[in-house]
Amino acid sequence: MTFDLQARDAGTKARAGLLTTAHGSIETPIFMPVGTAGTVKAVGQRELKHDVQAQIILGNTYHLYLRPGLDVLQAAGGLHKFNGWDRPILTDSGGYQVFSLSGTRKIKEEGVTFRSHIDGSKHLFSPEGVMDIQRRIGADIIMAFDECTPWPCEYDYARRSLDMTHRWLKRCIERLDTTEPLYGYEQTLFPIVQGSTFKDLRVQSAEFIAEQGRAGNAIGGLSVGEPAELMYEMTELVCDILPQDKPRYLMGVGTPANILENIALGVDMFDCVLPTRNARNGMLFTTQGIINVTNKKWAADFSPIDEELGGHASTFYTKAYLRHLMQAKEMLGAQIASQHNLTFYLWLVKEARKQIVAGTFGPWKTEMAEKLMRRL
Repeated sequence: MTFDLQARDAGTKARAGLLTTAHGSIETPIFMPVGTAGTVKAVGQRELKHDVQAQIILGNTYHLYLRPGLDVLQAAGGLHKFNGWDRPILTDSGGYQVFSLSGTRKIKEEGVTFRSHIDGSKHLFSPEGVMDIQRRIGADIIMAFDECTPWPCEYDYARRSLDMTHRWLKRCIERLDTTEPLYGYEQTLFPIVQGSTFKDLRVQSAEFIAEQGRAGNAIGGLSVGEPAELMYEMTELVCDILPQDKPRYLMGVGTPANILENIALGVDMFDCVLPTRNARNGMLFTTQGIINVTNKKWAADFSPIDEELGGHASTFYTKAYLRHLMQAKEMLGAQIASQHNLTFYLWLVKEARKQIVAGTFGPWKTEMAEKLMRRL
């Protein structure tokens, strides 16, 4: 994997780059649609590629490990072959899912034992095991196994957790560097900066992660309930330490305004379930602001969902028709809304990139962040 920085914004820390993997190149800043169980909910691969124009999608180690299982994925030739997506894929290590099962898991130095949410069966995720699992899934970018601490979090717990996450990272690196990919292309490991919202721990973690010299780095444990200003403070702190010439991925973030603010702080990659989850409830992000399409005010609005956005779903279907589908609980409603929201998110990062290249990102960001979060 390579990363070329192509432009910097003079007024902020925003960057535009080109990330190249075995399955193609990704223009940054980029938003990555979340395909937890091998599918981006309610959106087909053809729509993802041609309408949404996604350049990379996510899969999740925990969910794919449990279902369909590694034997099926390996027999298919990896996740790319299994789901028919021929562009880059990133897999989350499953750490966040395992740690959210607080009632049924135990954390030890060896790893984490947990019970499946599907059938209650018992499993162990260790740093080595998670690297092996991600080898078999076959993603281009794979994440280190870490502990994502909750917020708020006691300082002593956050410190102990961070020390263990760093020990686990060493084990992840050792395992990955002594095994080979299964499908004939390189897989790149991103370590994850943790440390909750404690400055000294975040600095310590960012310095430790930077020392590992991997091809990209991630920032985890934010967007877990802390105020946005704290998120921005921690992100800026970490981005100032992580290497300038490596991509930076802020995990699980967020709203359009969150994304723009974090791009300004030097983040290159984002993912979040927000656009598809909110779409299924009728919340649409548009170039003019936020629409709750289930509201009665849209019942006889026969204008396109978002004429300025482009893309089939956003320009072909009307607000009135989409509202009707949502009211009738038709599956097509969730499909159109999800496709639209993802198209918007990919448009947003593409526009941000254009502004960075043009040197006008700062003032544009300030104007857009306010406009896009306005309720219509």
